[in-house]
Amino acid sequence: MARVPVDQAKVDACRACAAEVADDVQHFIDRHTTVGVERTVARSYGVEGADGEGTPLSNVLVDRLHKAGHLGHGVAYFLGRALVEGAGSIQEAAEVLAYSEEADLAPGRVSAAEARGALTQATAAGLARIDGAREAREAFKARFPAGELPLKYVIVATGNIYDDALQAKAARYAGADIVAVIRATAQSLLDYVPEGPTTEGFGGTYATQENFRIIRQAADQSAEETGKYLAQTNYSSGLCMSEIAWMAAVERLDMLLNDAMYGILFRDINMQRTFVDQYFSRRIIARSGIVINTGEDNYLTTADAVEKAHTVLASQFINEAFAKRAGLVEEQMGLGHAFEINPWLEDSFLFEVAQAQLVRQIFDRHPIKWMPPTKFKTGDIFHSHVHDAMFNLAGIMTGQSIELLGMFSEAVHTPLLMDRYLSLKSARYIFGAGRHLGEEIAQWKPGGIVETRAREVLDSALELLEEVRKETIWDAIGRGAFGDVKRTRTGGKGFRGVVERHADYVNPILEALERPEAP
Repeated sequence: MARVPVDQAKVDACRACAAEVADDVQHFIDRHTTVGVERTVARSYGVEGADGEGTPLSNVLVDRLHKAGHLGHGVAYFLGRALVEGAGSIQEAAEVLAYSEEADLAPGRVSAAEARGALTQATAAGLARIDGAREAREAFKARFPAGELPLKYVIVATGNIYDDALQAKAARYAGADIVAVIRATAQSLLDYVPEGPTTEGFGGTYATQENFRIIRQAADQSAEETGKYLAQTNYSSGLCMSEIAWMAAVERLDMLLNDAMYGILFRDINMQRTFVDQYFSRRIIARSGIVINTGEDNYLTTADAVEKAHTVLASQFINEAFAKRAGLVEEQMGLGHAFEINPWLEDSFLFEVAQAQLVRQIFDRHPIKWMPPTKFKTGDIFHSHVHDAMFNLAGIMTGQSIELLGMFSEAVHTPLLMDRYLSLKSARYIFGAGRHLGEEIAQWKPGGIVETRAREVLDSALELLEEVRKETIWDAIGRGAFGDVKRTRTGGKGFRGVVERHADYVNPILEALERPEAP
């Protein structure tokens, strides 16, 4: 593809600003934990099960320690102390701490070092589960040829996990490379993860560990039957971001929607909670080899895609900086952007191509996630299909890595099987017909629309990042710098679940994930 002009000095300046922004937040992260992080630690040590009302044991355990005012020591401290004092297992220790009226919930009697030492074997076992799942996934995947880029990504969302499994297999037969089981509406606001398989869900299906396992089995079966691998993705976001990352890691998922700011902006989740949770979730993701998909595309559904395109690029730099601090490599950073310019704007296609090519060049090692038009979809399914075709053409021209295919019935109802089939058929046609189109375009008109637009977006992104660096991201979000959405540092859901770490905080799982030798 003809390259757009990119001033490398400005790109470097953008990365430097983003690094300072991320460093400021990292100082906060390193001094705090959350109820979500601590529940994830408990799960990584094998704590499982739920009470008669369906409340997970990990929730009851962590909430009880939090209410007692001692969660800042880390749930691992109390589990390790119980082992030192004779508990038969971590599961037994968790049940006593969660349910027994006689349980001592105050720290003491055992040092942090002793508690940490008692968990050495369990910590190794928890990490081995992640590593074993990663090895199993890669070994299975190696048996099948990789799909041509862009990988075709579709959603299933029936509410019933068993129906989703059938639809996932149907999608693979129709040519899909990736299937996402979209979460039930508002699950991101639940401060617990349901147990077991689910058969009811509005607007989607609940993300649970058992549901992950069911889709993984169906995806693997479809790979065996068709000879092509089917990647699985879900959502590691919301109030249970890190718990879902753990579940996905041990159930061999390939991708996770995981963004540093999405929950803050679009689900009104407290920003302190979100930043701490995303760091721990990404430490798990880095170890597991999962590819993240960030959510910058959402900015263009609440803000104008022409005026605010630079906010997408600025956020991509910030997401990259956060991801690097959590140990991810570029090949795991599926940065998001979208085809959301008003289709009736003259030369809108050239603007879209300019932005897509700019992102592709700047983040050349990243598996870029390219999102379809939604904002200007209407009940006119015929025009909708054409709109998606233009999106597909821009994607193949500019070498995007992953395309979430648009559905012609986007504005009408939850897509049916036939809608998905027609979307895959259209993508197959355009990706094939335009496979080498980009390579045939040697140069854009000097000073023309595409070149000018690319320069403007990069310049504006750098200006925004310099502002965010000076005022901090806390205040930048507060004034609505991203997506035209304003949030406060102490507002939003989940704020009460943020806890300052005690000087003797114990979290051997995180310590192990942070060691440089971790893969």
